[in-house]
Amino acid sequence: MPEEVFRPVYHPAGYDSGLRIALQDVRTGRWISMRDLLAETPTWAQWTQRTQVLAAVAAGSNVVEAWRTEEPRCVAALVMYTRVVVERTMRAHRDGHQRTHELWREAWESCQLAAHNSPADPVPWVCLLALAQLDKEQRLPEHRANPPGPLLFPGPWGLLAEADRRDPYNREAYHRMLQFVYARRAGGSLAEAVNFVQWVVSGAPEGSPLHVLPLYVHVERYREERGYEKALDLHWATEDAARDVDKALRLWFDHAERETSSLLDLNHLAHALWGALQFTEAARVFDALGPYFTPLPWAYRTSDANDRTQAEEMFLRARVRCLAGARGNRPGYDG
Repeated sequence: MPEEVFRPVYHPAGYDSGLRIALQDVRTGRWISMRDLLAETPTWAQWTQRTQVLAAVAAGSNVVEAWRTEEPRCVAALVMYTRVVVERTMRAHRDGHQRTHELWREAWESCQLAAHNSPADPVPWVCLLALAQLDKEQRLPEHRANPPGPLLFPGPWGLLAEADRRDPYNREAYHRMLQFVYARRAGGSLAEAVNFVQWVVSGAPEGSPLHVLPLYVHVERYREERGYEKALDLHWATEDAARDVDKALRLWFDHAERETSSLLDLNHLAHALWGALQFTEAARVFDALGPYFTPLPWAYRTSDANDRTQAEEMFLRARVRCLAGARGNRPGYDG
């Protein structure tokens, strides 16, 4: 397809065609395809990802409540309800809604019920990690447990361990833990974030998407700085950033399956490789993305991080540059 007519697509389902169909039905108030999709989900990693995406869409309606009414003993319906009420709580918190505490209590109780009824499922524990972000002062004892290693912070390590026990190195669980670091009021969150992600990748197995986690911290490091575009360009040339980009490429991307890879992870890796002027490797990641993109991290390179159109234009600019660079480095490369 000629580059001048290529337009990227933003869709939370990405290559997951079953999830795409279920999302379409959820938007129209139907839950049967959601139930059937979850029933045939083969791994806890994909279960975690699918329930998260479905909840983001279902939270604005009563479709999951309707499912629970029809099938009150269905464990998947209970887990999805937990996902939905946690999503609503997080949104209320961001908006400063007066019902946030009430929703938090409902979400916490639903997590406990889901954990009891689905004991092998990591999602209730992932949801508890999400809720931990709201306890910025770490008032609850479970949110200030002693860390498992030096240079780490007191936090919800017991919750992470429970998720890890059910699905080792669950991607969302560790991303939720990173978000908890940023939400802490204790200060020093950036240094803590760096220490945390380096601790994570030091033990993550080959092929784990957690090898991309440091790239999120590199972007966050400059997100709020004025003139951050120039700062990011200089940053990707540093030794630490180059090391983290190389590890993400070798230890995750070279082993990943496109159909089950996080689009957000692929976009962060493409963004980092472009920033590091590694155009040939970046072109491989853009090729894996196919027609898809996510606004982040590209939006942080624009004048308005909430403007998806600007993010898309930045993505396109990087993609064209990397594909052109790859053709120049490898004769016959057609992108």
